[in-house]
Amino acid sequence: MSDETAGPAGQEHASPPPEPHAPVHDPATPAPLGIERVPTGSPEVDEKLARLGDADHLPADGHLDVYEDVHRGLRDALTALDTRPGPGQVVPRPGPSPSYDHRS
Repeated sequence: MSDETAGPAGQEHASPPPEPHAPVHDPATPAPLGIERVPTGSPEVDEKLARLGDADHLPADGHLDVYEDVHRGLRDALTALDTRPGPGQVVPRPGPSPSYDHRS
């Protein structure tokens, strides 16, 4: 006789069929977020915001460098709005106020 156990009607017990393998999710694999970036109209700011796309191709541990660079650039752009122009730089002045005293 064999070591295998015979089942009903002389059939042998076989191991169950293997289950299909589920796809393995690797959290370290870079994946783009797919967030649309809308232009702001400021080339300096748009350039920094476009830099965020660099993080899409990096593993998570590389995102910090990109985010810090973008944050630093945006902070510098905001700070530049508050600085006074140096000698020889022209300060844009608002145009004349519209006259609301239109009498006919």
